[in-house]
Amino acid sequence: MPRPPLLTGPDGPARSASAAARPGGAAARYRPRLAALAAGALPVLAFPAPGVAALAWVALVPGLLLMQRAPGAREAAVRGWWFGAGFILTGMSWLLSSVGPALPLIAVVFGSLQAGVGLAVWRLLRPPLTVRRALLAPPVVAAVWLTTEYARSWPALGGPWALLGATQWQHPAVLALASAGGIWLVSAAVVAVNTAVLVLLTAVDPRPRAAAALLAAAALAAGPLLFALRPAPPAATDGTAAQEPRRLRIALVQPGIVDEPQARFEAGARATSALVGQRPVDLVVWGESSTAADLDRDPAALDRLRALSAATGAELLVGEDARKADGRISKDAVLVAPGGVVDRYRKIRLVPFGEYIPLRPVLGWVAGVSRAAGENRAPGSDQRLLPAVDGSGRPLPLGVLICFESAFPDMARTAARDGARVLVYQSSTSTFQRTWAPEQHVSLAAIRAAETGRPAVQASLTGVSAAFDAQGRELARLGTDDTGALVVDLPLTAPGTATWYLRVGDVVPLTAVLVTAGAAALTVTARRRQPLDSERK
Repeated sequence: MPRPPLLTGPDGPARSASAAARPGGAAARYRPRLAALAAGALPVLAFPAPGVAALAWVALVPGLLLMQRAPGAREAAVRGWWFGAGFILTGMSWLLSSVGPALPLIAVVFGSLQAGVGLAVWRLLRPPLTVRRALLAPPVVAAVWLTTEYARSWPALGGPWALLGATQWQHPAVLALASAGGIWLVSAAVVAVNTAVLVLLTAVDPRPRAAAALLAAAALAAGPLLFALRPAPPAATDGTAAQEPRRLRIALVQPGIVDEPQARFEAGARATSALVGQRPVDLVVWGESSTAADLDRDPAALDRLRALSAATGAELLVGEDARKADGRISKDAVLVAPGGVVDRYRKIRLVPFGEYIPLRPVLGWVAGVSRAAGENRAPGSDQRLLPAVDGSGRPLPLGVLICFESAFPDMARTAARDGARVLVYQSSTSTFQRTWAPEQHVSLAAIRAAETGRPAVQASLTGVSAAFDAQGRELARLGTDDTGALVVDLPLTAPGTATWYLRVGDVVPLTAVLVTAGAAALTVTARRRQPLDSERK
């Protein structure tokens, strides 16, 4: 009786066709892939709202171990893909109400980027581990991971949500890395430590373990060391002889869950009116979509806001979500003074599916099975500062960004470089009120503050509203069950303050891309040499 033909491939030793067809063979192949899918969910527990930040430093290890133990390069890449899909599916599960069945598709597409991580882990960390590979693996795997984060951060692909470094938002000593290299450097440190831990757990030779321990210690200590050695951003002074630190007294208005637009406007007005008679404030900030009136065409609504500004003695920054004269809907941040509208900023980067549907002729059906945008919002064309003044009439240029735009490091960096004294985020996460989204969202303001050396605030319709100092430390907050006006004295940094990240920009992710490309080129070259070496032998 003839023997069944052999199947060969890059994933391991040849096996018979009959063995591959057996149900047990398929199960053996998919069990580790399903395990990788589940392992992808583990790092999400380090993000808000679960918030087990310390877990981030080891949470990748189970997934990396599955990639390391793959029988071949292709299977390692597949396991990396499944891991990435699990990470996206869990980390963005709160999007289900908005995108519906598109969420698994998003997870599969973005998860595919992690295939490169699986390949890098397998090539560098498969046994037997050497000292050379133990030293190379943490920075190279971190570079490949960072390349995937940078790729999915491209605005056309949605934007930078759930970057691994964001798990450390409540730890200013770690966020000191963000002041040097942006959130990217924090992500790189976290991945490098996870990779080194894998070496410590799997290497037999003590020398690779010692090398990995050294790298892990260096990555863990880098942030706190930078925090300890580098002084805090210099404080602005009030210009008096005493040179007291200048503080901005700011009120963040949170009306709570009020669905009807006019009732929401009235709730914001009542909370603002309650400030009258108290210690004066310099600025009042309402959340995104806090008014549905086009303030250029609704004199009654504008007059109400002008009166509130006069009564409080502070300019109002409100969120306008209205249909404009051209028939299109846009989201604007509008600065109002007693004399009327001072200036406005129109949201540039819209939320995919939430505010527009990409490729609507093809994907428009999603709106019929979810709460995705029934109509595309109109984006703005340029980013600019709003020329506010404080209660004393001194200039207070504001870097105002709207909701989802807090996820983009480059937008906060642009505002700070243009001279913004404060980063102001207007937000509305009412659609996701009982999910992890509000806590994930407010964490981004802390990170942007640390990156830029500017204080940052977020005013949300339904929470979380919060204020952070220039090192990302939380000063005050209103949770998702709170309403009213949160008043906080915000310390300002001196004009011209510049962190390293402001000066050098995205050097870290661009370096990671170069390292990834170089590693890929070396891998291809090595594979091409193997047949030649075999022929010579």
